[in-house]
Amino acid sequence: MLLANGLIGPSIPWTDILPLLILLGGACFLLLVGSLVPNWPRHGYAWFTGATAAAALVANCVQWNNLHKEFGRSIIADAIFVDRFSVLASITVLGAVIFCSILMSTYLQRSQDDGPELFALFLTAAIGAIVMISANDLIVMFLGLEVLSLSLYLLAASNRRREQSQESGIKYFVLGGFASAFFLYGIALVYGSTGSTQLFANQSLPQGIAQALGSQVAVNGNDSLLLIGIGLLMIGLAFKVSAAPFHVWAPDVYEGAPTPVTAFMASVGKVAAFAALLRVLLVGLPQRVDDWRPVVWALAIATVFIGSVMAVVQTNVKRMLAYSSVSHAGFILVGVEAAAHMRGDGLASSMNYLAIYTVLVMGSFAIVLAMSGQQDADTALTDFRGLAKRRPALALAFSILLFAQAGVPFTSGFVAKFAIMKSAVDVGSYALAVAAMVAAVIGAFLYLRIVVSMWLEEPDSSEPLNVATPVVLVIVLSVAFTLVIGLFPDLLLDATRLVRFAPR
Repeated sequence: MLLANGLIGPSIPWTDILPLLILLGGACFLLLVGSLVPNWPRHGYAWFTGATAAAALVANCVQWNNLHKEFGRSIIADAIFVDRFSVLASITVLGAVIFCSILMSTYLQRSQDDGPELFALFLTAAIGAIVMISANDLIVMFLGLEVLSLSLYLLAASNRRREQSQESGIKYFVLGGFASAFFLYGIALVYGSTGSTQLFANQSLPQGIAQALGSQVAVNGNDSLLLIGIGLLMIGLAFKVSAAPFHVWAPDVYEGAPTPVTAFMASVGKVAAFAALLRVLLVGLPQRVDDWRPVVWALAIATVFIGSVMAVVQTNVKRMLAYSSVSHAGFILVGVEAAAHMRGDGLASSMNYLAIYTVLVMGSFAIVLAMSGQQDADTALTDFRGLAKRRPALALAFSILLFAQAGVPFTSGFVAKFAIMKSAVDVGSYALAVAAMVAAVIGAFLYLRIVVSMWLEEPDSSEPLNVATPVVLVIVLSVAFTLVIGLFPDLLLDATRLVRFAPR
């Protein structure tokens, strides 16, 4: 593109960034219409948000189909990569946006409120997540991280009537700010060591981080600067995926935030952070794999055990699911460690686990939303006692989702856990595979405890439990996906096996 002053700007392939443009247009439209036409029909904002995310998802599916003859391509001066890895992760994010917008509609109906701001924040957060997923430049990745984080801070504190929601937003903001600072400082140190912020150079620059490290050219011979930078990058992303010991924010924030927002953070935030972590480590830093792989190994061990053990002692279902989310992050880290060996199915198994986990989170928190009271506070384990006698269908759906998270055969969770453990065994990481199996057994006790409480105990209340139709829709779709993938695992496994990074 030739500018007026004679400079040549980057060529922008508009079709490749069409999903981002759709999301941006939807967010702007929501804010504009919300300010000019405040009396929209109830649920109108939610359904428009879902339709916007669905349109972006369709655009991503078209991209996936168009990438069948190539690994991918770089766009916008190599700042963004469009490959099947980014497309599959983006599809997962957009699916979560659709589900969460439906849940948020029901949540807001209880308070007789239906403002556009929260739904616009959903779309804005999705933009940040997709930028993180696709970024080939650490600065661009940081911008995506901040867009996602700022949206999540506001969403977590969005319930002005509940003090716990305000506290969760402040806590997430303060701790998230420190994590972002670590990540930014890590970028500075890596740049100081390699002279580049691009993970992999292709067209516009003579070399990126991968090329600089591959040529074994160290700036001033200061290798420690690079190692500290890598460590700070990993700390920033480990916070976002809630890996131990950087998980301390998750239980309080998950419990205090509105339930649809909790589901959004547990899915979209985790997918974006893991995708960014995988791209940074495997695309930008494969030459230093011997330095960061032991760190990933230690994080995986600590995360699966701390998450599983701490979940067992919780009495609040949202805190229980928060620690369960930490444990799931540990399983995904096992896949990341397997992918670090540059062979086997570590990358595919990680993406497979992320997709399955996202659906399980949506269904589980949809049931929590159905059970919560007017102020979204009735989420104690005792509130689920005797649920089978009040709503047997709801208890059955929750049981299926919990069994899936425990890794029971013929469910999607079993497919996810089996693929992760197999990838670890294939590369010789036997200790990680054993640790994952032990953690899975510990976690099974947690899920069985809830199931026993629902089916074998007497309810505290005999009042009928009414579940909104949108929530029922999310639950039905989640359970259907769980059973279908459990019975026909190749439907998802075949897609994840096609995932490759463009610059390899």
